[in-house]
Amino acid sequence: KMVDVFDKAKRSAVMSRIRSEGNRGTELRLIELMRAYKVTGWRRKQKIFGRPDFVFWQSRTAVFVDGCFWHGCRKCGLNPVTNAEFWSTKIAGNKMRDRKVNCELRRLGWRVVRIWGHELKNGAKVIEQLTRVLTSR
Repeated sequence: KMVDVFDKAKRSAVMSRIRSEGNRGTELRLIELMRAYKVTGWRRKQKIFGRPDFVFWQSRTAVFVDGCFWHGCRKCGLNPVTNAEFWSTKIAGNKMRDRKVNCELRRLGWRVVRIWGHELKNGAKVIEQLTRVLTSR
């Protein structure tokens, strides 16, 4: 369990500044890794279902980088004590949406890769897994 150190107004202000794209620890970290390991062919901000963080058109692969808190990581996702019902509903909704996006993209012929934020700490392993998906088919 996680006890909030901020009052409600301050927590609201902090959370409102978190953006769904361009996060240092997630998408920008994966960009650094892909550039370092010379992974090419990816595009960002492509208009396909589910708004993947990265799209590899040639292999029809959609890549999502999921923050552990927002997407309910079993390994390191936190369960806030403050406003617990709101957060559990919010995170459950995110997980349900992720499953629907995965299913729909696969139905449309896409491969889906989801990378947890904590996995980016081991860049070589993430790139190895990603290149395995990109080169299989």
